[in-house]
Amino acid sequence: MDLNEVMSWLEARGSEQTKKTLMKHGAREPFFGVKVADLKILQKKIKKDYALSKALFDTGNSDAMYLAGLIADPAQMTREDLQDWVSKAYWYYISEYTVAWVCSESAFGWELAAEWINHPDEGYQTTGWATYSSLLSITPDEHIDRTLIERLVDRVKQNIAEAPNRTRYTMNGFLIAVGSYFEPLHTLAYQVAEQIGKVSVSMGSTACKVPFAPDYIQKVADKQQVGKKRKSAIC
Repeated sequence: MDLNEVMSWLEARGSEQTKKTLMKHGAREPFFGVKVADLKILQKKIKKDYALSKALFDTGNSDAMYLAGLIADPAQMTREDLQDWVSKAYWYYISEYTVAWVCSESAFGWELAAEWINHPDEGYQTTGWATYSSLLSITPDEHIDRTLIERLVDRVKQNIAEAPNRTRYTMNGFLIAVGSYFEPLHTLAYQVAEQIGKVSVSMGSTACKVPFAPDYIQKVADKQQVGKKRKSAIC
């Protein structure tokens, strides 16, 4: 399928109800309001298409940008591609999921995550923390720098209270990822999460709630799934 065919397909499956829901979360025009379940139908048909994914992301259409992440080929993504994507990811649906997922599976995940969490822009920061979370979910423990993760956990502990709104959300998510996916620091992540307590994040006009990290990490432990990795960050 080419770009025009995909955009026509997306437009035909958009709905006003889905648009209203996504706009409450931060989406803005232009977009059609396509459910993720429908996007995954197209993902199965297209599979991976590097050129098409870049063209879709460049449309600025939220539905197309999310689909771009689903069909991206991380192995072909360049550093410049990923920097371009993070600069264009105008809301968290794209930055914290699409861009973070693809970046974590690329050759530049660790270095860009480190760069982005230090960026003055909140959108970059959230993408960086989300990228770290995705990396933890797919990288074998023996290939993870324990000292780095310890430093990042301490950074969350020291700075989360004063961090920007969505940065607090993704820092909290990072603690959950450490406690759930990186067995060597499971206990540390849980202890720090308990010390931090409930994280306050404005979720706009939605009914969404911030996960309480200690409870989430404990549930993973109760299921005896600490350290269990995912096959792919992209979902």
